[in-house]
Formats: sequence, structure tokens, C-alpha cells
Amino acid sequence: MDDRLLGVIGNVIAEINERRDEKIPTDDLLNVSLYGDAGVFDSMHLVNFLTLVEEAIEDEYDLEISLTSEKAVSRRISPFSRVERLIEFIEEEMVLVGAESGQGSAV
Repeated sequence: MDDRLLGVIGNVIAEINERRDEKIPTDDLLNVSLYGDAGVFDSMHLVNFLTLVEEAIEDEYDLEISLTSEKAVSRRISPFSRVERLIEFIEEEMVLVGAESGQGSAV
């Protein structure tokens, strides 16, 4: 697991927490439930969060990825269920995008 990605997501959540009354817990960030019954986001807020993560990844890694693709939403186990699963999905996407652009593995 890429610690840089965890940091990127942690920074995005910290940014969101600045504007939220009900703060997203960050003490066990990998296990934070993002979406679903126990999730911290409703569907609209999840899309906004994913957009911020995409932008942060582009800034940090100089790679453009889409986290709201059909591939993401059609998975049997949602990459949006927990931060840890989101990071795993991002790592997969970064490898694919890096391979397509000739950059190799970015993680």
C-alpha cells in the first residue's frame, strides 16, 4: 500500500473536515467507511470527494485517473466501501494509466 496515497486521501479528508460540522474520523483512516450504510458520505458528497482525490492525485503523481468509471461502480466489492479499498483501486488504475501513457508504474 502506497503511503503517499494514504497521505493524499488524508489531506483531502482534512480539507473536507474544515467545512463539515460532523468531522470524518481520521485516527484509523484505512478503515473509514466512505459510502454505504455506515459511510461518511451520501452519493453527492462521495462524488465531490472522489473529484478532489482525482485532482490531488493529478497534482501529486501527474496522472489523470477516473474514480467514478463504470469499472469502479460495477465491482462486486465496492472500492468506495473503505479508504483501504479505495487506495487499492487507485493503485490499480494508476498502473493502468501509467502503462498506457508509457510512464510505467507510478506507485
